[in-house]
Amino acid sequence: MLSVRGRAPIRPVVEPVAAALLRIGISPNTVTLVGTAVAVLLAVILIPTNHLFAAAVSIAIFTAFDLLDGTMARLQGQGTKYGATLDASCDRITDAALFGSIAYWVVYHHDADAILLILTLVTMGSSQVISYVKARAEASGLKVNGGLVERAERLIIGLIGVGLQGLGVDYALYVAMWLLTVGSVFTVVQRLYMVAKQPGALDPIAPPEGATDSSTVNSGSAPKPTGSAESGN
Repeated sequence: MLSVRGRAPIRPVVEPVAAALLRIGISPNTVTLVGTAVAVLLAVILIPTNHLFAAAVSIAIFTAFDLLDGTMARLQGQGTKYGATLDASCDRITDAALFGSIAYWVVYHHDADAILLILTLVTMGSSQVISYVKARAEASGLKVNGGLVERAERLIIGLIGVGLQGLGVDYALYVAMWLLTVGSVFTVVQRLYMVAKQPGALDPIAPPEGATDSSTVNSGSAPKPTGSAESGN
């Protein structure tokens, strides 16, 4: 939701920074990699050691690099397929590090609270599925834009919960994880519905290599499927 509507208001802040980085010879891909590496290190070091407020603030700063790399590519006049793939992959790594570190904190610093741990793990898993639905749909030529809880919402809600919990606000992380769990599961269903309603969504696709016998195909008889419709995705 915010990824679609929230970029325009912050453009006057992001574009000068992006332009300055380009002027000194830093590439968008470098920004992606550095921002991801630092955010992951902050998550896996600060959260498990119970420095929650410091983690929330510092991770928020470095995940903002996700805004810079795309803006830099646009200012250069083009993005690349590799850059888009790198950016999406690094986003998944950062998300896994953040919610995995929260799960670790729940186990070792919050008396292994079963409900909070389950909420955290469901959020972590569903966040990956949300992104996968979009990627798989677009690989099939379908468009999936928007959704109730996208990456921006996950980071904002998750980091606010972590930060407030670090400041001693009881149940702040509970509230954040409940919101993220319900919102993320809803978004998975929402995106699947978006895909189902796309023109061409029910068009047949070719079976994966090895799923049919070449002799039956060449003879004109109906192929006998021997595997799933997808190849391990």
